[in-house]
Amino acid sequence: QVELVESGGGLVQAGDSLRLSCIASGLSIDEHAMGWFRQIPGKGRERLTCLSSSGGIRTYLDSVKNRVTISRDNSKSALYLTMDNVKPEDTAMYYCAAARAQFGVGCDDSKYWGQGLQVTVSS
Repeated sequence: QVELVESGGGLVQAGDSLRLSCIASGLSIDEHAMGWFRQIPGKGRERLTCLSSSGGIRTYLDSVKNRVTISRDNSKSALYLTMDNVKPEDTAMYYCAAARAQFGVGCDDSKYWGQGLQVTVSS
């Protein structure tokens, strides 16, 4: 059974950096593309970033690409999201997800989801 568990959310000050972690079990993170998504209240879910299964391809949402980094530690089965200079408009539920297919590049077929983390940015 696949499980993704996020941690690191909470209340942060505008201008600070944020680091979210996602620990995966039941799948190998180097065999599945994985990404970070968020849902802002009143809006649809958007994909912030995706890391290919090989780790060689990173894609970022244009509006955050200068502030966001995705990384992983295969030895810890961990996926990370770092966001610099957070803004109040970054307040959202953040999710990590893993693609259904093995050895893929993109996150469009994300099947496995974490429970979500609330991140609130105060001004």
